Amino acid sequence: MELDGIARIDVKRELRSSIPEIVYARGKRKKHLVEIARRIVEEKGYVIVTKCNNEQLALLRKEFPESVFQLRIVEETGTIYIKKPEYDSARTGGKVGILTAGTADIPVAEEARLIAECMGCDVYVAYDVGVAGVHRVFKPLADMVRNGVDVVVVVAGMEGALPSVVSGLIDLPVIGVPTSTGYGLGGSGVSALLTMLQSCSPGVAVVNIDNGVGAGAIAALIANRVAAFRGKEAGGLKK
Repeated sequence: MELDGIARIDVKRELRSSIPEIVYARGKRKKHLVEIARRIVEEKGYVIVTKCNNEQLALLRKEFPESVFQLRIVEETGTIYIKKPEYDSARTGGKVGILTAGTADIPVAEEARLIAECMGCDVYVAYDVGVAGVHRVFKPLADMVRNGVDVVVVVAGMEGALPSVVSGLIDLPVIGVPTSTGYGLGGSGVSALLTMLQSCSPGVAVVNIDNGVGAGAIAALIANRVAAFRGKEAGGLKK
């Protein structure tokens, strides 16, 4: 769907890939951003916009007031989910766990959580369980396994060691998300990214620095695929 020569909105993307079109705000003119977001809401009932600056975020909140629309916002990552009150995403049965190493990593984790929930998953979270006090991770991780999560997203800055630790403890795919939490040599997420890429635990896959959107989407694809086959098996047993 072409919008006045400024965008070709792919409203059918979710039907092809199970991932909705997500609007990247950085670099867009305010007028164009609002027009694109409004058209997608009209067509689909909701829109996700990421990497808004403060001005863009304030504009979207003004153009889509909470008296009319329902909003979810992760301000630190500039992510906003806007939906009509009558729209409700279908639940898939997919289950995603999300852990963070520190409190500073929570915004990226919340971005991943928003995406996974928008894609129909149930999400279980535990925050500030990093390797500086590694005993903190054992109980929440065990709880996630008992709850039957299909995949675990691990968000970490600094040296980024937590995904490797988690992957060495469970038989589930782990998605490592390096964050730009850090300082000095290798700061801004570089050390965390390199650590995760060099993990000696073969069950870790890695997305780019601060890429909560990508991590949430991949986790949801995995979880939803597992849930679909889980449902088929359950149906087979009933017969």
